[in-house]
Amino acid sequence: MIDLLIVLLFLAYAVLSGLRARRAASRNLEEYFLAGRKAPGWKVGLSMSATQFAADTPLLVAGLVATAGVFALWRLWIYGLAFLLLAFVLSALWRRSGVLTDAELAEARYSGRGVLALRGLKAIYYGTVINCVVMAMVLVAAVRIAEVFLPWHAWLPEGAYRLVLDLVNATGLRLGESATGLPADVATADSLISILLIVAFSATYSITGGLRAVINTDVLQLGIALVGTAAYAWFVLAAAGGVAGLGERVVALYGEVRAAQLLSFAPPASARELLLPFLVVVSMQWLFQMYADGTGYLAQRSMACRSDRDARVAGVVFAWVQILLRSLLWLGICVGLLVLYPFTPAEAAEPAFAAARELLFVQGIQDLMPPGLRGLMLVGLLAALASTVDTHLNWGASYWSNDVYDRIVCRAWLRREPGNRELVLVARLSNLLILAIAVAVMANLGSIQTAWFVSLLFGAGMGPALLLRWLWERASLYTELAAMVASLVTAPLLLWRFGTDPDLEWVRLSLMALVPTTVAVVATLCTPPTDRAVLDRFYARVRPVGAWGRTAVRAGMPAAAPRRALFAQLGVVAVAAVSLFSVLFGCGRLLLPAPGASPLFAWGALALGLLLVPWWWRALRAPPALPRVLPGAADARAMP
Repeated sequence: MIDLLIVLLFLAYAVLSGLRARRAASRNLEEYFLAGRKAPGWKVGLSMSATQFAADTPLLVAGLVATAGVFALWRLWIYGLAFLLLAFVLSALWRRSGVLTDAELAEARYSGRGVLALRGLKAIYYGTVINCVVMAMVLVAAVRIAEVFLPWHAWLPEGAYRLVLDLVNATGLRLGESATGLPADVATADSLISILLIVAFSATYSITGGLRAVINTDVLQLGIALVGTAAYAWFVLAAAGGVAGLGERVVALYGEVRAAQLLSFAPPASARELLLPFLVVVSMQWLFQMYADGTGYLAQRSMACRSDRDARVAGVVFAWVQILLRSLLWLGICVGLLVLYPFTPAEAAEPAFAAARELLFVQGIQDLMPPGLRGLMLVGLLAALASTVDTHLNWGASYWSNDVYDRIVCRAWLRREPGNRELVLVARLSNLLILAIAVAVMANLGSIQTAWFVSLLFGAGMGPALLLRWLWERASLYTELAAMVASLVTAPLLLWRFGTDPDLEWVRLSLMALVPTTVAVVATLCTPPTDRAVLDRFYARVRPVGAWGRTAVRAGMPAAAPRRALFAQLGVVAVAAVSLFSVLFGCGRLLLPAPGASPLFAWGALALGLLLVPWWWRALRAPPALPRVLPGAADARAMP
């Protein structure tokens, strides 16, 4: 009863948030998708964290720790570099661009007859294809949570449940394999009811209140998720015998060699032959990915901030909550689960091992937590799920309403200007289309880990091209087009040639990074550059950094000014990254000390990370050092 009350209170708050924001969100697309560009940085950063505190991610972490050990989590932690790059270099650029979506940036940044086609292609590719795959991964996690906590076949009246079961059998629908031994049709019927209720709930406040409701609800959702996860970590570690001696218990269960691999933050000695492939993957993964410059909902959040400083604060809050706070909680839980639910080498060799270990994250809640706290953790998982679904709905709908319907259908084809209420209505209806596609994709996914690997592959060739549009004035329309086409061609060929074998992932990612990037650079140098007038207008508004010397001179500035600004910002990123990763390593090693190891190194890393905080804190709080443009140039070239 306590569990149900907690769930109902959470549902009521989210729905009321959507209703409160409804009037403001209905004014125009900027109010609906960017909260009027008035969101405070700390709240935006927490909203970013809530979105990535997804229900699928802790399950993924549990699978990675069991299959490859703690060291494999650097595949997630390395994204801290991308988050800090967004915070100190790119977030303010996104905000100053004045666009509503990252697809719209194409027309502000490039010139040429294909600019509108690129905008439409990106809107559909990111807003539908990529967006729906990510949502499908989240819904797979929802199915696994629901199977344990929401047994509708035991709760609903037989007549009502029979209608759903008959529908499942008539259509032949199957939403993955049951992990608890239920018949396939019963497991699918239970999952279908849960999915429909969860997405209906998320869509209710997201469609109604737009980004305002999403951000306000995300902050509460993150708080619930963190408190529930902390409580879960407490019970897991207590059941596993406490933090003290946890490493020794892992050694007793798995032996010294396997335990060293499972607990190591650094490459274990037994994995030397795998070190090069792993380092290749980790070193490239954060840069060679489709969100390298924040493209997507991170850019949307940056554009919603009320000032450049708030945009930087949002990125830093996001990075520290994501990489440090949530990681330490999940780390304690997943290592504790190794002790409480041990496995044999034979079980580890089974094809479904990763999916089974992912499910244990949910099973442990049911087994270890008492009523009330179990309800809190369940709400935390549902909140994490809802915060991801609501963001992807809102973000995906922005492409369909702003880029596809407004720019292409109405203005380019029909030659008319749509009204604000009309566009908001299209935005709300687009949510339903995205939901339907995501559910269809979800029905064909298995392990979250496998789906994540495949999604990384398809996006691996886009990162450099996206960064170049900000950092290199020579980047043009053809840079992005070439990278996108090369990625869409190369990824299926690599999957056909190498399959999804994890041991060959470094080969797939290396080729995926090399081929599209090379094609993009060659295409850039062999095709016409962007028109100078477009570059001048873009530079006057955004003030990008990097290789913008010629444009800077035309704006009345020293040619070296943008380059010096980039180096200064990258220096802050480097210091902030060392600070963040040192604190993460120090806290993680103190939480999970290696058997027989001295804690001095961990304390030293923690002290180093904290001592570096003032260095990057000053840059975070300082006003942006924007180069001054000659008054005449700024007035003449300001973007409309």
